[in-house]
Amino acid sequence: MKYIILDLEASCWEPRDPSKKNEIIEIGALCINENKIIESEFCAFVKPKLDTQLSPFCIKLTTITQEQVDAAETFPEVLKKFRNWIGTEDYLLCSWGHYDRVQLKNDCELHELETSWLEKHISLKHQYTGIKGLKKHTGMAGALWMEKIELEGTHHRGIDDARNIAKIFLQHFGKWDTVRK
Repeated sequence: MKYIILDLEASCWEPRDPSKKNEIIEIGALCINENKIIESEFCAFVKPKLDTQLSPFCIKLTTITQEQVDAAETFPEVLKKFRNWIGTEDYLLCSWGHYDRVQLKNDCELHELETSWLEKHISLKHQYTGIKGLKKHTGMAGALWMEKIELEGTHHRGIDDARNIAKIFLQHFGKWDTVRK
């Protein structure tokens, strides 16, 4: 089993604009094997299709620049590379919440791409609540604090958040229910 620790960044606005659709602008992921070894990383920016201009709020939140997404490949191109990186072996997508799976599904549907590969997914955030016996869900930064793990990199950057989520995943390796979707 390969565990794909995944975090996405998407276009966003403040205040939220219901007339606009979020689109993935960064995919960050780590591949962890059954021996708890990080085998590789994947990081790519994505050029949005519908609203090509990032909002000032999005740029400030993610530190992703307009130039980076302008120079990026389209979602279908990046997704093909991402799925090739994952491979056809037994894998499980793991993200901090269901948002990442839902956003991947939305972007796949926007580009008329199949989504069955997303069925192998678990929310580490929801399981962490049970593992720690918490009354409510906590964000990734809060979980790192509870684990006494320093947040490294830039929060709200896909690859940095994936690296930090991987630390929490490894801290509780063997406790995750890998059968859930």
